[in-house]
Amino acid sequence: MAKAPRTTLTFLGAASTVTGSKYLLQVGDRRLLVDSGMFQGEKKWREMNWEPFPVDPASLSDIVLTHAHMDHVGYLPALTKGGFDGPIWCTEGTRQLAEIVLRDSAHLQEQEAQDANEQGYSKHDPALPLYTTEDVEAMLGQFVTLEYDTDFELTGNERPGFTAKPEELVTIHLTRAGHILGSASVNLWTPSASVLFSGDLGRKDHPVLKPREVPGGAPFVLVESTYGDREHPEPANLPHEGFADVIRRTMARGGSVVIPAFAIDRTEIILKTISDMEREGRIPDVPVYVNSPMGVRALRVYQTLTDELRDDLHPEDFVKIPDLTAVETADDSKKLTGDGGHGPAVIISSAGMATGGRVLHHLEKMLPDPKNAVILTGYQGVGTRGRQLSEGATQIKIRGKYIPVKAEVYHDREFSVHADCSDLLDWLRELDPQPQEVFCVHGEEDASKAFAARIQSDLGLNAVVPRHGEVVLLDTDGVEPHVGTGQKKAAPAPRPKRTPAGPATRRPVSAAPTAAVGDLPAGKLAYRLVTGEPAAAFDQEVSAALGEGYTLAGSPTLAFSGEKVIAGQALVWSGRVPAAAPAAPASQAVAVTAETGEPADGADPDGTTRVDRPEPVGQED
Repeated sequence: MAKAPRTTLTFLGAASTVTGSKYLLQVGDRRLLVDSGMFQGEKKWREMNWEPFPVDPASLSDIVLTHAHMDHVGYLPALTKGGFDGPIWCTEGTRQLAEIVLRDSAHLQEQEAQDANEQGYSKHDPALPLYTTEDVEAMLGQFVTLEYDTDFELTGNERPGFTAKPEELVTIHLTRAGHILGSASVNLWTPSASVLFSGDLGRKDHPVLKPREVPGGAPFVLVESTYGDREHPEPANLPHEGFADVIRRTMARGGSVVIPAFAIDRTEIILKTISDMEREGRIPDVPVYVNSPMGVRALRVYQTLTDELRDDLHPEDFVKIPDLTAVETADDSKKLTGDGGHGPAVIISSAGMATGGRVLHHLEKMLPDPKNAVILTGYQGVGTRGRQLSEGATQIKIRGKYIPVKAEVYHDREFSVHADCSDLLDWLRELDPQPQEVFCVHGEEDASKAFAARIQSDLGLNAVVPRHGEVVLLDTDGVEPHVGTGQKKAAPAPRPKRTPAGPATRRPVSAAPTAAVGDLPAGKLAYRLVTGEPAAAFDQEVSAALGEGYTLAGSPTLAFSGEKVIAGQALVWSGRVPAAAPAAPASQAVAVTAETGEPADGADPDGTTRVDRPEPVGQED
């Protein structure tokens, strides 16, 4: 019997830093990437987004995602632009949220580059985005969704034109991580190795989602350490009482509160918190504006994928606020931030660390006035405006100008849904079998080192903080073949990558196809998009397409044009004509696919960077 090929792991991100998660696994000649995050925060890390990727992206067979935050998915379009055209494996929740995040990330970069070139505040001529909206649209068909709690065999041959050897088989298993909707820990097996990637772990009691579950153990474990050196504060009295007190006092003095909030998960939690507080009489009924199209779209995903929510939570619980306004268009956002745009109010806007987006307009307007307040929620990365405000900055730089900070600033750390040190230790303690070696990743260096020391002292396990670019051997002597859970499936076949002709070809060709694309007859399109008002005519048109031999490509979508709701359903040619196939009802619709104009959370503090010089425009030196 041939000896199994060696398995190595290279830390290409989130090593001695809390951002840019990328882990390159190589078994024999096959290369697979776990997560593809964008570097954020400090300049030295942001510059790495512009460095050539350490291996040819075209040499990757697969990418596996743990969840949809920018520091885990934001580099994907750069890889596909560079030649990767294989499957991107993830949960359905991750797919839907990642599509929203990546579209907005590209739009932000394009807009920032345009503004920098027009206003002349870039050091580069011209300023360019890392990737474009067209790059994002071209890659969306590469997402393929997988279920929780099932083994999937990735042969390597799912990628068109790519061939892996039988001894390079990779099996993965996704376990609910309870961090954001769709988040997962990933067990991964090769013929010679077994490794577990924690992904970002949620706290034991997430306010919105089902709790995290415990995956199977492995000889090697990569565990996040964002809060590896600290514990979340326990509320002295009522939960988030400081948050409520700031709102009460600010309203009493005639000011407004702006809350920078991540569009994914954090906006949902804040809305539910405000809803609960108003119902309980802890804060007055105040106008609440959600000035984040991405946040609104993410909210719709949360309200649709109800299997992910806590059993005691209903989709409508997010929006039980008497005076709630979703601000989606750019014109409405300008009116809101203009003179007299609003009276005393609470404004929720992304990005969560004040690194970009519409929240900057609110901060520019509101920070100089002591009547107002800023509430920061959760972790604030090094080098971000949120971190500067949290640490007492008296002025912050926005779009090349310094803005005085006279408004009240309050940091509510109870909102974080990252596991703290005790949560992380408990997660490791429950793994069976226990790991031989633990790699502390996705944390600032001091936090990771402190957590590694706690692992060794409390659990007696060997723990290290890997260096960026470090390579480790994962082979384990006498490793047993993976038996699995009894629920084992071959991975579904991905669709081939498409190349759009231009910006007009923005079709939502979402993932999770289950049918292989057959030979394309004359007059048939490889992809179709059926649109219309969600009514019988729309359903009939989708049904007719299914009868012709097309299959559904992902879930239906809904968009609001300003006057009416438009439903959309992407379909792919399967080459098989079913006897009967009902159309998916439009009521299942999830994320809106229209261009939003909303920036992605965690983008560089002042915008984009040109390709040939890895330095962000308007950076804060």
